[in-house]
Formats: sequence, structure tokens, C-alpha cells
Amino acid sequence: MNPDDEAQFQGYVRARWAHLVRTAYLLTGDRHHAEDLAQTALAKAYRSWRRLQRRDNPDAYVRRILITCNNDRFRKKRVPERLVDAPPDGPGADPTARIAQREVLLDALGELPARQRAVVVLRYWDDLSESEVAAVLGCTVGTVKSQAARGLAKLRGHLGAEAVMAGAGPEEGPARHGEAGTGRRRGR
Repeated sequence: MNPDDEAQFQGYVRARWAHLVRTAYLLTGDRHHAEDLAQTALAKAYRSWRRLQRRDNPDAYVRRILITCNNDRFRKKRVPERLVDAPPDGPGADPTARIAQREVLLDALGELPARQRAVVVLRYWDDLSESEVAAVLGCTVGTVKSQAARGLAKLRGHLGAEAVMAGAGPEEGPARHGEAGTGRRRGR
């Protein structure tokens, strides 16, 4: 890669790294897997950066790589992963611990099938349109709509039950349509 392309790629990585890791975190439910997934996606994007940078939207290509690599992770590993609350060694403070219902939301996201989870993350976290999500996942807009509706219904059911158990009404949960449906998060 020539020095100009290298510099442009490094600028892209610096600008998009945090966003890619956040998206990967929502797909994997684990911070370390998320970083590995983002690195893998960027390594694959690096190989075709010259062609990629000429496109209107390199983010869409990198997102597609992220989704594909996450799906490959499950294809290659037939044994289900089990995340535990306390890792064997003491990590640093988790910066996302401030979010009140983070674990409940991640548990609910983890229970969604891979395609529904990808649709919900791309549609409502990355704030992509239905047609953009369809392009990234290689499916129809109708499939995106149905998978998003089913995924949100499952999240609402799970989060509504958790909120009631925690003493809050379901209307206070983060998956309320008014918040989740806009793709905007509080506290950015």
C-alpha cells in the first residue's frame, strides 16, 4: 500500500474504531470479542482499502465484514459460549457499567437469533435505514422489517418483564418504541 493510502486507512481506523467496537460489542456481548471482531474486520478492509476508499460509503463494507465475521465465529465454534459475571483475573473498571440496564439489555440481545440481533443492532444502534440494513445483510427490506419487528417484540417482552421484576414499569425500559425505534440513545 502506498503511503497516502496507508495514511488514509490509519485516519479511517482512528475515526471509526470506537464505533466499530461498540457495534461489535452489541453483536457479541463481550468487550474482548468485540475488539477482536473489530480488528478482524479492519484487517480484511485493509487488504482491499485501495478499492474500498473509492466507494461512496466504506462504512457499509466494513459493517458487512463485521457481521460476516461475527456469523463465522458461530459457524466455526459449535460449542455455545457462556459468559460469566466474574472473570478469573481482575480487569479494569467497565466504562459501560453506568448504563442502568446494560446487562439486562445485553442478555435480551443475546437471546435473539443472530439475524434478528444483527438487524436490531444495525437498525437501532447504528441508526441505518431499512434499505441500508438490507444492503449490508444481503436481504430484502421486507425481511429487515419483519426481523426488526420480531426482535423488538422479544426485547420488549424480556425487558418489560425485567423492569416489572425490578420495580419499574415496562414503559420505563430502554426498548420502549419511542426510544429504540428512533435509533437514538440517551446519554451520548
